[in-house]
Amino acid sequence: MPYQTILVDVADRLGIVTINRPEARNAIDLGVVNDVTAALDDLKDKVGCLILTGAGEKAFAAGADIAQLRDRNRDDALKGINTRMFRAVEDFPWPVIAAVSGFALGGGCELAMACDIRIAGETAKFGQPEVGLGIIAGAGATYRLARLVGAGRAKELLFTGRVIDAKEAERIGLVNKVVPDVDVLKTAKVLAAEILKNAPLAVRLTKWAVNSAFRAGEPDTAIEQLSQAVLFETEEKKKRMTDFLEKRKK
Repeated sequence: MPYQTILVDVADRLGIVTINRPEARNAIDLGVVNDVTAALDDLKDKVGCLILTGAGEKAFAAGADIAQLRDRNRDDALKGINTRMFRAVEDFPWPVIAAVSGFALGGGCELAMACDIRIAGETAKFGQPEVGLGIIAGAGATYRLARLVGAGRAKELLFTGRVIDAKEAERIGLVNKVVPDVDVLKTAKVLAAEILKNAPLAVRLTKWAVNSAFRAGEPDTAIEQLSQAVLFETEEKKKRMTDFLEKRKK
């Protein structure tokens, strides 16, 4: 099926979904959410492993589209627009590998964390800078980040909005492996091939079992959505996002 914001390739049971908005550093707008969600549904019976990546070298996904985010209100927050897409990635029946080059910030970092495995290039950058924009990391970071790196490190990153490099992300367990930038996709493909050699049903059920174990103690996503709904209505959020967009124009 045709997509407006992503590229999809399938060969030998390996699917590759590429967010294709390089002019916007692959920012996650509503079009990306709709296209990725539709692609996941279309690919679930066609592949045994999936790689998710971003077009170009500057960004995996530099976050949510701030222009759209600034205009979202309380009702939009309660819909959990990005949350639903990230949960669809996490619930995809087969392993999903994030191949990260460049920036993975905000929603981009949350998208990478929704994947099962993360391969990063040496110049990749990760972070949740939402508090600087007057909102929270409200699409899974409040629990997925802690699950990956521990509560203390997660709170430090979420409270400060600090951006870290690939080496630091690997050290704390946010990414599985760091490789030269030119080798990111190739390394992800090699890993996918290793996964695809195994019994498909065994792999599928293994992912289901691991996810189920973590879900037992996972908070209700309504907590994030309600917090975001409050923040989306504040004047500070609007001011901070307007300031961000104005600075980017200069």
